[in-house]
Amino acid sequence: MSSNTSQKVAVLGTGKIGEALLSGMIRGGWAPTDLLVTTRRQERADELRTRYGVTPVSNADAAKQADTLILACKPQDMAKLLDELAPHVTPDRLVISAAAGITTAFIEERLTESTPVVRVMPNTPVLVDEGMSVISAGSHASTEALAHAEAIFGAVGKTLRVPETQQDACTALSGSGPAYFYFLVEAMTDAGILLGLPRDKAHDLIVQAAIGASVMLRDSGEHPVKLRENVTSPAGTTINAIRELENHGVRAALIAALEAARDRSRELASGNNN
Repeated sequence: MSSNTSQKVAVLGTGKIGEALLSGMIRGGWAPTDLLVTTRRQERADELRTRYGVTPVSNADAAKQADTLILACKPQDMAKLLDELAPHVTPDRLVISAAAGITTAFIEERLTESTPVVRVMPNTPVLVDEGMSVISAGSHASTEALAHAEAIFGAVGKTLRVPETQQDACTALSGSGPAYFYFLVEAMTDAGILLGLPRDKAHDLIVQAAIGASVMLRDSGEHPVKLRENVTSPAGTTINAIRELENHGVRAALIAALEAARDRSRELASGNNN
């Protein structure tokens, strides 16, 4: 077990993502007695204590007691949270932000100088231990700090280190990515109904096709073009479907959609919430 797991870790703002992290960390070897949580509601605090054996505390007490602080609040609540934490956070602590669009510079300028900050963009499949968490170092974060963040978020999926300048692009691809697949499954299920299948059967067929295709992409080592060509026989059904997708500009639409998501992530990072 890593020595990291003997340190105290606090999750501040323990919603679904924060709870998924807690659960994953406990399965990964962290002792519940070393895990602190903060919540807005007492009922939620009691629920987490009962379910995981973790200790609910105030934000200020979390900052005083924990070696690592994971800020899992909503982006619009970050400034207020940092105001609460700032008097108690010393540079020997590690601050990890999991709030979309919040830069490490935004956090660093509100805390004691030289406090190490790491920015992480997880996506919702962390709820089923299949997440992708994109990790970037702030100005004062060491390699050890990045490794510690990877150990925590690696408990609920894969991690990837990128320069912070690439975070907006990663948000568009990975943070928002699951939604595009849900959208596609929804559209394909509707198509199945149009073709005469009951909704439940259409859903099951499409979901398993998606899972099978994903596992093949991950495990085969083949390029997606090669895998697609393996399904696409001459003058067959698949190539007719692909032609229609190209005729309707689906590839171009996807590129435009991801650019739009990237641009919105930049706006949010610059403080434009309108």
